[in-house]
Amino acid sequence: MQWYVYVLIVLAVLVVAGLGLVVPRLRRRPLPPAPPAPTPEPIPEAAPQVPSEPLPPPVIELERPEPTAGRLVRLRTRLSRSQNVFGRGLLAVLARDRLDDEAWEEIEEALIGADVGVEATREIVDRLRERTRVLGTRTATELRTLLTEELVGALDPKLDRALKATPTNGRPAVLLVVGVNGSGKTTTCGKIARVLIADGHSVVLGAADTFRAAAAEQLATWAGRVGAEVVRGKEGGDPAAVAFDAVRRGTEAGVDTVLIDTAGRLQNKVGLMDELGKVKRVVEKQGPVDETLLVLDATTGQNGLEQARVFTEVCDVTGVVLTKLDGTAKGGIVIAVQRRLNIPVKLVGLGEGPDDLAPFDPGQFVDALLGPDA
Repeated sequence: MQWYVYVLIVLAVLVVAGLGLVVPRLRRRPLPPAPPAPTPEPIPEAAPQVPSEPLPPPVIELERPEPTAGRLVRLRTRLSRSQNVFGRGLLAVLARDRLDDEAWEEIEEALIGADVGVEATREIVDRLRERTRVLGTRTATELRTLLTEELVGALDPKLDRALKATPTNGRPAVLLVVGVNGSGKTTTCGKIARVLIADGHSVVLGAADTFRAAAAEQLATWAGRVGAEVVRGKEGGDPAAVAFDAVRRGTEAGVDTVLIDTAGRLQNKVGLMDELGKVKRVVEKQGPVDETLLVLDATTGQNGLEQARVFTEVCDVTGVVLTKLDGTAKGGIVIAVQRRLNIPVKLVGLGEGPDDLAPFDPGQFVDALLGPDA
């Protein structure tokens, strides 16, 4: 048995010795060669640095408003509805072979229907009737001349209709625009700015209608078209503060005119009318308000007279802007406003175009009302 043990011991020793010889050889086996490194690409030379020039600001092409001289003549066809009353209606009656009492009553009814007003109508008809009798006028041309003279006289051509928009003593002229809701006041304010710029004035607009967010945006759009600056406040803010800031900005910028758009309001709302008075008082801390323009919608007819009366009491209206005359047959409201309040109509709106606001001239207006074929 012992010899088996010795044989196993010898075999174990031989196995261990063999492993000792083989394992080191395995460890020393050479590794496979590494792949060759990629050849680096040549780095291109950097282009010489050229200083970049700033891009020029975008060119904004400003609109050039139409000249105001002669606008009323160019827009005369817009009064076609009123021409049916004044031109075709009145002259058709006056051209009859015999002007009896019935004919004169028809003339009175036509003038009253055109919102000339009862008192003014009676005066016009009485004078026209007397002159026709004394002069023995019968031809259509002569009657048209007489009617023209009476209507122009009723509009009082001696009234000062110029906008007070010229700066004095280094201070810009201040124009306050007021009116009822829905009269087209903010749009009219933008058009007034175009009238002033067309006549060579520089303008700053004050968006003092802080109750209607769209009003400030609308005014800014109008101003941007002609390069005017707009001063605005936060929505729901104090309109008097905005008006004050607009005048101060206009003074700093050295512009000719500051045009302030106020919130539309009903004439029978005491609180809102008092607020309008506050706006004017605050503005006057920097100097007088040179012009207060009341925007009236011609289609409202005689109701516009009550509006004008209340606004005049609150903020001393100095001129009327009569809008939407192209959409009514009641062009006689011009006469009624002036006779009742002794306030001149200074501008008239005869369309929706940006330059459809014209300085008012009594002679041109009456001529347009009567029409070329009258």
